[in-house]
Amino acid sequence: MVMGKTLFLLVLCLWIPLEVMGRKEPSSATSVNSIVSSRPKVVKFGALFPVDSVIGRSALPAILAAVKDVNSSTSILPGIDLQVILHSTNCSAFLGTMEALQLMENDVVAVVGPLSSGIAHIISHVVNELHVPLLSFGATDPTLSSLQYPYFIRTTQNDYFQMYAVSAFINYHRWREVIAIYVDDDNGRNGISVLGDALSKKRGKISYKAAFSPGASESDISDLLNEVNMMESRVYVLHVNPDTGLAIFSIAKKLRMTGSGYVWISTDWLPSVLDSLESPDPGTMDLLQGIVAFRHYIPDTDPKNNLLSRLKSQRVNETVSFNSYAFYAYDSVWLAARALDAYLNEGGNISFSNDPKFQDTNGSMLHLESLRTFDGGPQFLQTVLGMNFTGVSGQIVFDMDKNLLHPAYEILNIGGSGSRRIGYWSNHSGLSVIAPETLYLKKPSNTSLHSVIWPGEVTATPRGWVFPNNGQALRIAVPNRVSYKDFVSKDKNPPGVQGYCIDVFEAAIKLLPYPVPRKYMLFGNGKRNPSYNDLVEQVAQNNFDAVVGDVTIVTNRTRILDFTQPFLPSGLVVVVPFEEQKSSPWSFLEPFTTEMWCVTGAFFLFVGSVVWILEHRLNPDFRGSPRKQLITVFWFSFSTMFFSHRENTVSGLGRLVLIIWLFVVLIINSSYTASLTSILTVQQLSSQIVGIDSLISSTEPIGIQDGSFARKYLVDDLHIAESRIVTLKNMEDYINALQRGPKAGGVVAVVDELPYIEVLMSSSHCKFRIVGQEFTKSGWGFAFQRDSPLAVDLSTAILQLSESGDLQRIHDKWLNTKECTTVEVDSNKLALTSFWGLFLICGIAFFIALVIFFARIFCQYNKFIPESEKTDKEIQPVRRSRRPSRTPSLKKLMVFVDKREAEVKEILRENKKRRHSQSLDDHSVPSAI
Repeated sequence: MVMGKTLFLLVLCLWIPLEVMGRKEPSSATSVNSIVSSRPKVVKFGALFPVDSVIGRSALPAILAAVKDVNSSTSILPGIDLQVILHSTNCSAFLGTMEALQLMENDVVAVVGPLSSGIAHIISHVVNELHVPLLSFGATDPTLSSLQYPYFIRTTQNDYFQMYAVSAFINYHRWREVIAIYVDDDNGRNGISVLGDALSKKRGKISYKAAFSPGASESDISDLLNEVNMMESRVYVLHVNPDTGLAIFSIAKKLRMTGSGYVWISTDWLPSVLDSLESPDPGTMDLLQGIVAFRHYIPDTDPKNNLLSRLKSQRVNETVSFNSYAFYAYDSVWLAARALDAYLNEGGNISFSNDPKFQDTNGSMLHLESLRTFDGGPQFLQTVLGMNFTGVSGQIVFDMDKNLLHPAYEILNIGGSGSRRIGYWSNHSGLSVIAPETLYLKKPSNTSLHSVIWPGEVTATPRGWVFPNNGQALRIAVPNRVSYKDFVSKDKNPPGVQGYCIDVFEAAIKLLPYPVPRKYMLFGNGKRNPSYNDLVEQVAQNNFDAVVGDVTIVTNRTRILDFTQPFLPSGLVVVVPFEEQKSSPWSFLEPFTTEMWCVTGAFFLFVGSVVWILEHRLNPDFRGSPRKQLITVFWFSFSTMFFSHRENTVSGLGRLVLIIWLFVVLIINSSYTASLTSILTVQQLSSQIVGIDSLISSTEPIGIQDGSFARKYLVDDLHIAESRIVTLKNMEDYINALQRGPKAGGVVAVVDELPYIEVLMSSSHCKFRIVGQEFTKSGWGFAFQRDSPLAVDLSTAILQLSESGDLQRIHDKWLNTKECTTVEVDSNKLALTSFWGLFLICGIAFFIALVIFFARIFCQYNKFIPESEKTDKEIQPVRRSRRPSRTPSLKKLMVFVDKREAEVKEILRENKKRRHSQSLDDHSVPSAI
């Protein structure tokens, strides 16, 4: 685009001498020598494109046929002769610009063309000045739709949509990286830029942009393809010009780049070439076997077939077959004619005015004053953009961005002597095997395509990549460990390494459908474990291609490398010394905490007291001497613990309280039994560290493995002082440091990954134990450089190993360890917090029962007081003392409460009879006169 603008400015400098800038303008700045015609007899439009080109040879007959059809129509432009003025751009931006300026001297109302996007960029500046719409049926550069070119109207499909169609096809086959091969001009460069944006939305990318100049020689193209062939990706998107594209396939054939494993995706240029040939020669078709190409989708209608038959019968310029651009060119003429007819019917005039800026000076022979501005250009432009009709290429209607609605493409698979359609793409339905026009009013169908025969006559979808440098062995780094060598270690026999991780990797490699040349390279001096962070960094810097070993998948590593599916779960744990201790004689007290024992005992006594109160008046088992009753309360309270109480409850409230309490006792007994069983069977630790929290709060030294990421995690994430960290080189250091303890120069605990610790505990006959739980969750995986497709394929292979049981068999071969118990210290003690809900419910039930009981007692007591006593209290004033003693009344109440229920009821009945007889006597005494 920059070159085009520079060329355009150069042309203007030739046409407009510097002296023009200082001349005096005429008094009338609006129009000079205006030519006006309300209904002209002749209207001219221009055609600007190279006639001798793949697209031009198809477009010229179509344009001439369209002019003939318009002039013979009685409904469009009646009485007006539509004439076309043809100028060829000669495939040159400079000559095309000169031809465009000469074309504009003929007072044309519209220009059909050009084909080249580069020329379109330059000519768009010309038509902007002269207000002449430029209807291009071949310029597909997406940037031409910008607001910078208001008079540029694209009557074909925008490459923006084609690149999204290509991206959808690539994503459908799950390829993540492609190489773009294109001509480095406006059309190629901007189209590939859109492809990159489209791929990025699907997590894909263009791994390399292979650009060559428009006039590149065969040797230049060969060098470029050789460079491309040395790269990893085997998916090539070819976006070039129709006139030179076949030469690329010829060179690729010589370089053996069209065989099995390669994927070639061509944009619409290739179908345009093939459609222009009546019968492609076998040599040409042999170059194109297995290629996938995109072609403008034009519905198969009668007008289209009729036009095609007419064009073939004319045999203009020996053209016997036509591509899709012929139909777009035909509709472009009809678009201009229909818009012009509507413009004139709305009262528009065909008038041109001289622009004072266009004048020749200094004896210039350029005839700049012959350029005229179309006065009705702005109105005519809006009329063109507002047209809506059905042409031979489909519906002609523009959206807000001046693009044709419903862009769609056919996806072709070239094979044999022709091609077959494998599906469609449209911006409405995406990929589909159903024609787009049938889906415009329906819900889009599921994404699907027919099968493809790829280069080399392969039906299986190529994986789309190979190892770089044309099959050079993969450089695999292996940590040269000095401890825990069962996981990975140096070996004298080929391939030079051995261990659990190596066997897993080799088994996964065998499941891949392609060979993986590989070379194992030890990393480390063999005297101490290497730093795994340094090892990962070496892969990121391209010193290695992958890492195979006990590499933990952590956040800072996943930022720079791609990891496979974890083949072994892992996580950091705390290990402490273990010492088996005999059970204490007082172990039976350990299931409950002190608070729990106290509250439980208090509730036993409380329940006994409540039941005694509720049953005392009714149940003879709860009566007797004070000594006997006290013994009964204690006996009943604790006998309920074993459900062996002999006393029966007869009151409703007593039974309710007892049922609730027995339910609580059942839960307490069950919990106690389970906890005591666990305590008596669990072996004890000789360390005060019970997990990561207690380890953090202590000040004792902590051991870690040399080269492990645990140091960084403990210091940076858990904020443990680095001075507490002790590096241990091998398993013997682990055992010695743990057995000595912190007081003898050892460590209080070791923090390491679970797989290492399982080997340690098994090798030491369970002298050490894990306390607490894993406080990190991760796993071991194989690391590759970013965006390596091998990481994805190996992840699938690891899952297959896991499902088949092979992964477990490899584990048992190398890591057949003895299982040691993980200890949860104090986890079996039951605290009050576990039962406070039960005690709360029980206490509330007891309180309610007592309230109901005493309420009934007070009601009975009020009825039990003798009537005479009530009368004396009412008549006699209190004279003996200002503060009378309540002892007699409280004593009477206690005596009343102690009475049997039956006795109280009998007394109440007698009192009721006495009051009744006394009332009768009072009524029988005669009244005083």
